[in-house]
Amino acid sequence: MKLYLFCSRLYRLSDITCAKPSLCTDLLHSGNNCRSVHFTSIVNSKWGTNKKHRNIPLQIFAERMADPKVEEILAPLRSSVKQQGDLIRQLKADGAPELDIKHAVAELKLRKKVLEDKELSLAPSFATFDRAKMEDLLKRRFFYDQSFAIYGGITGQYDFGPMGCAFKANLLHTWRQFFVLEEQMLEVDCSILTPEPVLKASGHVERFADLMTKDVMTGECFRLDHLIKAHLEKLELDKKTSDSIKAECRDIVIKLDGMTKEEMHAVMKKFNMKSPLTGNPLTEPIEFNLMFATQIGPSGLIKGFLRPETAQGIFVNFKRLLEFNQGRLPFAAAQIGNSFRNEISPRSGLIRVREFTMAEIEHFCDPNDKQHPKFEDVKDVELLLYSACNQMDGKGAERKSIGEAVGKGLVANETLGYFMVRIQQFLIRCGVDPTKLRFRQHMSNEMAHYAQDCWDAECLTSYGWVECVGCADRSAYDLTQHTKATGVRLAAEKKTEPRTVDVVEAVPNKAMIGKKFKKEAKAIYDKLAELDANDVTDLEQKLETIGSLELHVEDESYMLTKDMMAIKRYQKTVHVEEITPSVIEPSFGIGRIMYAIFEHNFKMRENDEQRTYISLPPVVAPLKCSVLPLSGNAEFQPFVKQLSTELTKVDVSHKVDDSSGSIGRRYARTDEIAIPYGITIDFDTLKEPHSATLRERDSMQQVRIGLCELPSVVHQLSYNKTTWEKVAAKYPKFEQQESKT
Repeated sequence: MKLYLFCSRLYRLSDITCAKPSLCTDLLHSGNNCRSVHFTSIVNSKWGTNKKHRNIPLQIFAERMADPKVEEILAPLRSSVKQQGDLIRQLKADGAPELDIKHAVAELKLRKKVLEDKELSLAPSFATFDRAKMEDLLKRRFFYDQSFAIYGGITGQYDFGPMGCAFKANLLHTWRQFFVLEEQMLEVDCSILTPEPVLKASGHVERFADLMTKDVMTGECFRLDHLIKAHLEKLELDKKTSDSIKAECRDIVIKLDGMTKEEMHAVMKKFNMKSPLTGNPLTEPIEFNLMFATQIGPSGLIKGFLRPETAQGIFVNFKRLLEFNQGRLPFAAAQIGNSFRNEISPRSGLIRVREFTMAEIEHFCDPNDKQHPKFEDVKDVELLLYSACNQMDGKGAERKSIGEAVGKGLVANETLGYFMVRIQQFLIRCGVDPTKLRFRQHMSNEMAHYAQDCWDAECLTSYGWVECVGCADRSAYDLTQHTKATGVRLAAEKKTEPRTVDVVEAVPNKAMIGKKFKKEAKAIYDKLAELDANDVTDLEQKLETIGSLELHVEDESYMLTKDMMAIKRYQKTVHVEEITPSVIEPSFGIGRIMYAIFEHNFKMRENDEQRTYISLPPVVAPLKCSVLPLSGNAEFQPFVKQLSTELTKVDVSHKVDDSSGSIGRRYARTDEIAIPYGITIDFDTLKEPHSATLRERDSMQQVRIGLCELPSVVHQLSYNKTTWEKVAAKYPKFEQQESKT
């Protein structure tokens, strides 16, 4: 079996005969210059369903070389998707019931899946990815492994070993330099334990819940909507199932998102659903909150949760952050930390876990001015954008400059577009393959009601397209919700030209209200103070007409009479305008990014599939350099010690490997843990002037450099201050056959 190099990745050609010769030839000779070809990747929907599958097919379809006959087959399916997309647009324009729109969206998803499956079946399969071999390397070299493994482990929890820990630390260090330092953000580190009122105000208490069911014998839990959908889709594919039952299955899947707990239970009973793992009976549906609940303090009276995201800690500290920034907008705050979600069925390794590291940015700006001062610097950068319209119309992703995307309104504003570019630049710098990166826009049914626009940076992996970074315009929702819950104004002041404004306010008679309502009086004062001019005018009309009114404060109602307040009207000159800032939020899932980088950089040596290695960029590699004495000769030790000391002084993390074994075997060991450079002390090092060889991991090329220069050269290579090509051109090449034994 031959291996070919494509876009700096080694692939195995498993079925070359099914591909168009011109396609394969062009791809195999494109070398590293992949940017000249536009690719849409089509992923096998069964990726990741069976870890025992060693060779997972990769299908990549070059659109500019598409066979017209293939497009002719796909045209009716594309038309079907577009027709359904147009129907959804019409339903929204007509103000149709929400349930009808949900049904239409579910049907759109089914039609999109049929189109993608057909594209997959027609695309040439010419490469495989050996996920099992990669996972074996990551586990064997302890990049990460299941937590508490000696006790049997817990699904969805992982421990990072020395190399995984160092890689993660370097990734976060790069993130901090790339965003916090370069963009002059304000970094915070907030509490993980979060009181319930905070998450109630943000909507998490109500929103973070799913229906689940359990195996009555084993206690195994299943998310109910996923269980029903999988069962009905399997039934629909069964040749023995009647057409009427198949139609009913399709109808239920379409309606599933809008079903109540009772309706889902009825479906379970009708189709006699059992545990897919054991065949045991299942319990009735129960609600399951995805947040980890806890009690704060010994009394048990303060209910709290482990935070489901880091963002809320930033929002509740907005006032302090604004003060620190001298009251000026815009500004951004950032936080790195762990979050927790009690997933019902975590899976796919680091992609869906219960405890995960996030790096989040909250950029606060004027809701009426979302321009960015640095947008001009990035406006010509191209991104692969998979817009909501293209998803609804059955089209693929398109490459556009961010300037064009913002100018045409595809991306909502300059600030959102600027951060999308920065996200792409960061991911590529850290090792994400640019040909396997796209930005997918959320369709309207996916976005929260308050969101203005939202794009996910998705990486293509053997599990399919995986969301690694979300970038959303959250409007002013979070600050507004916390203001309502606490009565603390989370707003900024914007200087304006002096102007005279009419003020209308309801002034409470505190003596009368306090006497009647006692402890509840303060809530009434606060509510009256929140009313705007229109609300006060409406209130005044009711008092004049009826003589009393019912004031609603949260879940309580209070009957107020005309003599309990006075309506004041006056004019005043204002020099500032109070605004509640909008928030642009880039949110990075560090574990998912790490996994995508692992897959994109896992390689095998040509003609030696057993020699696997991880080609991490030096900036995020766990160790930058190895120091390898050629043998156990005692004369080498002073030079090893000297190099180790000097490398430490210039901030180059390194590993001294003076173990037994051939130099080739030791090179292979360091390649497996992604060390990009290796210094070998050999017998020529003993000669004046002292020198050693420097080896580059990916090309295996070696050059000879003076010992006094080596630490500086490796430092420059490790931190992107120079390139291997420049080093190889400057210093003499060292020729030596690497031994495999």
